[in-house]
Amino acid sequence: MVDNTAVRKGTGFWIPVLALSGVPFIMVLGNSMLIPILPDIRNALNLSPLQISLLITLFSVPAGIVIPVAGFFSDRFGRKIVIIPSLVIYGLGGVIAALGAIILNQHSYPVILTGRILQGIGAAGTAPIAMALCGDLFSGKERSRALGAIESSNGLGKVLSPIIGSAVGIIVWYAAFILFPVIIIPVVIAMWLLVKEPKIGRNKQTLHQYLLSIVKVLRIKTGLFFSTYLAGAIALMILFGVLFYLSEYLEYQFGLNGILKGLALAVPVLFMSAASFFTGFMIKRKKLLMKILVIAGLLLMTLSLVFLPLAKNVIFYFTAISVVGIGTGIILPCLNTLITGAASIEERGLVTSLYGSVRFLGVAFGPPLFGFLMARSVGLMFWSSAGLTLLAAVLVLIFLKLPQENAGAGESEKTRGLVLIPEPVPKPGNNTN
Repeated sequence: MVDNTAVRKGTGFWIPVLALSGVPFIMVLGNSMLIPILPDIRNALNLSPLQISLLITLFSVPAGIVIPVAGFFSDRFGRKIVIIPSLVIYGLGGVIAALGAIILNQHSYPVILTGRILQGIGAAGTAPIAMALCGDLFSGKERSRALGAIESSNGLGKVLSPIIGSAVGIIVWYAAFILFPVIIIPVVIAMWLLVKEPKIGRNKQTLHQYLLSIVKVLRIKTGLFFSTYLAGAIALMILFGVLFYLSEYLEYQFGLNGILKGLALAVPVLFMSAASFFTGFMIKRKKLLMKILVIAGLLLMTLSLVFLPLAKNVIFYFTAISVVGIGTGIILPCLNTLITGAASIEERGLVTSLYGSVRFLGVAFGPPLFGFLMARSVGLMFWSSAGLTLLAAVLVLIFLKLPQENAGAGESEKTRGLVLIPEPVPKPGNNTN
């Protein structure tokens, strides 16, 4: 295990955590900041609902595909050497989209999509690798606190981004694209100067050997990764689907635009961010508590989604949507901690990247899926989503098996973790993770 004492004494706990938290904050702006101005973009460019949803999907799908590659490079060469260039690529995609909108105006849709794809590729090396770096820097209860703070930053980005997107959208619809490269600069500087990556032996396997070792990890803990990855993907797919629907609903049902619309969209993610922050402090290393909270969060989402089509009062409606946000906020820090603790430091980059990949794919499919379903029936949209969250809760209950809570008190970082099924006793010197 890496000795993190020097790291903590040299920079403190919160300085590197705050710098790392800037990475998911920036990443989440990539989608959330555009949601309130999607109707404006659609009207300006005369796009169909499917075309406008692709601005979200073609950001998230490339990210989901490239994330495992970014994880491999981060395990082999280091985390910061992946994160910082990825942030630069992310900002460059915003520049391309903005220039396309300024120069081509109504004919800029293909160029904007190109910029969004490039942003997605850049996003692949940001938040998931920051999560792995957080796992390298901290252990035990400090890790859960740090990961909770990172998830809260992700949530805070979701809270502020619709407000920011609505505010800059008042100026001109493509102003959000101009903002991307501007806000990247301080995050890059903070990552470069304030986060001291621990010096560890890097994974020197070939790509083939590396993938075989990951397959071994996934095979030993199949149920853990299957249930946690699926829970994360479903939670975020539904959250972004709900936000996509809410953006349309607020405009066409209540005529809300601008900052008021952004504030309304921020309500559920504000609750999600607060829930993430407090959950990160509460869970520490209590694996059984994490499992219980994941199931509870999914059940909260299920009940809210069942109720939403029946809510006629605006207050009840926003209460139910806020509970969806709370459920998501409870789930994600627990999943982050379970997954980062389930792999050794040499394999953590790809394991967390695979998790980031399924999260991005969940975000990618949320808006088009909700757009498809809401054209048929709002009840069908919410009730089928409730079925998915209930299914995820059942799978976590069945497949996420935990070791004895205190059994690993004297174990190393590599041998401590979660198991799906009783693992064979390793030979001396071997490591099952």
